[in-house]
Amino acid sequence: MTTNNDQILINQITEGDTNAFAILVDRYKDLVFTLALRMLKHREEAEEVSQDTFIKAYKSLSKFKGDSKFSTWIYKVAYNTCLDRIKKNKRKYNEIAIDEYTEHQVKTIDNALENMVADERKQAIQDCLNLLPNEDGFLLTLYYFEEQSLDEIAKVVGLTANNVKVKLFRSRKKLMVILKQRIEPEIIKHYERERR
Repeated sequence: MTTNNDQILINQITEGDTNAFAILVDRYKDLVFTLALRMLKHREEAEEVSQDTFIKAYKSLSKFKGDSKFSTWIYKVAYNTCLDRIKKNKRKYNEIAIDEYTEHQVKTIDNALENMVADERKQAIQDCLNLLPNEDGFLLTLYYFEEQSLDEIAKVVGLTANNVKVKLFRSRKKLMVILKQRIEPEIIKHYERERR
């Protein structure tokens, strides 16, 4: 499952080649940092958690069996490191009222996003993900930007694919609340009309 390129590096690292680890860190550091930022909402903490993630990964690389992609494994390490940090901080995050959104409306937001210019869409989602409660931003980053499958995300967060599906649905509802406030309401209305 692991890409050959990653596996070659992992073999070199376990044989003591620290340069190979630097290459691996370079490959995944931006995304690990982004995921940590989504969870923690705090740049310095996200940087610390990113460093911790790679230290943990280095120490436990021998436990990586290659039965999932290396990226899935490193995201899982990042996720657990973030959870530890959140427990330590015991901060309260804002919850967003979402229950009034239907599946139809969630599909509408997906359609509106798909039809925005790619760069605009990316920036709009990035901005709004920063406003979401921690785990929602993390899951949606994997879903929208890494295009990870439900099974892969399930491995990262240690849930069943079905649970992830439910969580993603709720997260997308929350994202919709924020996007509706941020993106031109006309765009959303236009796609709501089209879907009926």
